[in-house]
Amino acid sequence: MGMSAAAGIELIISQEAESGAPLCPHGPTLLFAKVNRKEHEARRFYACAACRDRKDCNFFQWEDEKVSVARQLAREEFNRSRQPPFTHKRYVERYQKFVSLPLANRIFCTDCQLLLLPEEWDQHTSHHRLGDVSLHQLKRPSHLLLPLENKKTNAQYLFADRTCQFLLDLIISMGFRRVLCIGTPRLHELIRVRQSQKKEPVIKSQLLDIDFRYSQFYSEEEFCHYNMFNHYFFGGKSASEAFQTFLCQDNGESVIMVTDPPFGGLVEALAHSFKKIVGIWKTSQNKADDEELPIFWIFPYFFEPRILQCFPTFSMLDYQVDYDNHALYKHGNSGRKQSPVRIFTNLPPKDIILPAEEGYKFCLLCQRYISSANRHCEICQACTSKVSKLLPEPGWQAMETLSDLQQMCKTILGSL
Repeated sequence: MGMSAAAGIELIISQEAESGAPLCPHGPTLLFAKVNRKEHEARRFYACAACRDRKDCNFFQWEDEKVSVARQLAREEFNRSRQPPFTHKRYVERYQKFVSLPLANRIFCTDCQLLLLPEEWDQHTSHHRLGDVSLHQLKRPSHLLLPLENKKTNAQYLFADRTCQFLLDLIISMGFRRVLCIGTPRLHELIRVRQSQKKEPVIKSQLLDIDFRYSQFYSEEEFCHYNMFNHYFFGGKSASEAFQTFLCQDNGESVIMVTDPPFGGLVEALAHSFKKIVGIWKTSQNKADDEELPIFWIFPYFFEPRILQCFPTFSMLDYQVDYDNHALYKHGNSGRKQSPVRIFTNLPPKDIILPAEEGYKFCLLCQRYISSANRHCEICQACTSKVSKLLPEPGWQAMETLSDLQQMCKTILGSL
């Protein structure tokens, strides 16, 4: 049984908890324990896996609570009412009709976030609509759709072009030819656009995302409506099989998983889902226990201890990930402060080349690429700026000599 504590609430991860989990609109719920520290008592309850704010999903059930048949039926009906208006198959059929329309008849309802067919125009006359939707726009749906910015559930802070291009160039240079994109629609788009341009080498991509709106633009092989907090496929068996087919084709070789979860999400729940994906990759291809599915997990640097607790072989890269639609988390000085978002990976850091034109350099002692602002510390035996989190002020960044940094490290290490 695994637990993670925060403010008196603990997440319970166990096979028993999963098997008995009731369903909310976002799939199987997670089991939590409300801990009374003074009385050393805990009462366990189920709540939504995706939404930490009850305004977004108010599901709540005590573990030992008896649910009547009438209440269960009402819950099932409510869950159905919260699902997308069309099946994925139907969305694909609608898309095919939409692209066959003349440009002047291709209309997108921005209020409903829906590609409209001519027979639906009258129902949306009072809505804000976008006309003359081009094929180019249809290939970049994240630019067409309004971002869902609930940081604990959807958090659609979309990669800036700089970050997207860096990730794709890196993936190609490292020999990967398939990318499992979990919560990274911009990267998936870039790969799909590149594929349509017939560029070599051929890179394939599949997007798993909780935003069902992408069903309008991608086939059932290209996109799965998915909750990364409980490894739940809304499309059922067919969606799960499409995912497994993509992950395990070509004997599971040359595939990498890239994920950018909501920053407010539970690390332990995410890690549990990701380990299931790794397990599927291993067992279906008879991989050895020590073989690892290559992963880029994009998350703020201050979650490093919790990520390493779940994945001890991971390391954090210095590369700053930036976003188009986040006021703070932008590269360099373009935002109000530098992005704290980094890449965690189980790939050797020495093999991951960071761009020199953006201020990264290679440290021979650390055998990895680092930010040019970092200096190698003989005491820490690393090029790290993470010691700054132990200090009340960021004045360490202005230190001019290595001896200053070493003295600071001795002071910090001596106080721990």
